[in-house]
Amino acid sequence: MEDVVIIDAARSAVGRKGGSIGGAHPADMLGQVMMKLLARNKLTSSDVEQVVGGCVNKLASQGMNITRTAWLANGGAIETPCITIDSQCGSSQQSTTLAHNIICSGAADVVMACGVENMTRVPIGSDAIPANKKMGKPIGRSYFEQREFTSQFEAAERLAEKYQLTRADTDNFGLRSQTHAKAAIENGHFDRQIIEIEAPEMDDDFERTDTMLHVTKDEVPRDTSLEALAGLKSVAREDGVHTAGTSSQIADGAAAVLMMRASKAKELGLTPMAVVRASALVGCDPVMMLEGPIPATEKMLKQTGLDIADIDVFEVNEAFASVVLAWAKAVDADMAKVNPNGGAIALGHPLGATGCILVTKALHELERTGGRYGLISMCCGGGLGTGTLIERVAS
Repeated sequence: MEDVVIIDAARSAVGRKGGSIGGAHPADMLGQVMMKLLARNKLTSSDVEQVVGGCVNKLASQGMNITRTAWLANGGAIETPCITIDSQCGSSQQSTTLAHNIICSGAADVVMACGVENMTRVPIGSDAIPANKKMGKPIGRSYFEQREFTSQFEAAERLAEKYQLTRADTDNFGLRSQTHAKAAIENGHFDRQIIEIEAPEMDDDFERTDTMLHVTKDEVPRDTSLEALAGLKSVAREDGVHTAGTSSQIADGAAAVLMMRASKAKELGLTPMAVVRASALVGCDPVMMLEGPIPATEKMLKQTGLDIADIDVFEVNEAFASVVLAWAKAVDADMAKVNPNGGAIALGHPLGATGCILVTKALHELERTGGRYGLISMCCGGGLGTGTLIERVAS
């Protein structure tokens, strides 16, 4: 089978809730990343045969088919079809898996995977709040007859119990995420992967002003210490191990990954950054919910014949500290290779965008360090795990 390659990947800076890019319409956040990514690779929107995007809360400004809206609103070719998918937190990573599969199947040669979430405008859980009683709730009685329904916060605590993780373990990991992210920003590790976003400044009533902001830096990391983290209250249980300092932050962002058949890249005169060696979507216990990266990782290693020690960079989403720590214990990963530039605890988790953000981070970190293999994985609400395994193309 012919290789599927990644030509380039980019993201917006990740904005804090109510921050610099929160005033941008989600379609413009995503559309700017899409079009600027194409432009820097000297391609036009007509070169792209399909677009697959991820978004979690698909209503209001993120309603309808936000991927298609973003494409058309920012000059995309009308002949290019676009779809929006939902795999909860793994939505845009699953968009890369679908892009990979579309190219492998021969249905298209050039596909863009992407994702967006503006959590300032559309808060988490918005799609679970019915406008009236007739609309009903997302989880019906039949589900409760079959399974226990837990929150992600409760699942994170159960994961910590299962893998014998303590409050000290999670606090130390939370501090690690912040210090790694701060160092990455200061040392310019994200400079090439971030595409400038123009967004209207908002006043105190969240009304647009005449000022346009040009956002190029992540704005979510915080200064903290172990003492400060130890003083925070648990978010799920009185004696729980997770706090606001060891859970992913609410944030705004968008990202895109440009993928194509290797022969098409050669035809277009483009040099790939990486080859997609494996992609995965797995199911796991919906009660525990957050263990998905474990079977996703195991599946991709089996597909490729690689060993965990062969991987140079891991990007595993920091939905909660216990997710990454439990995964590392289960697969015996070297923590020195895990989230080397910080993760969602420090940098934020704009739900539908995070998958492509993580692929972007892994790709550019391999390029920066000269590493060979990168593995990206996420847990997802409802008990799913997404995964992508890439091999850097040596220049």
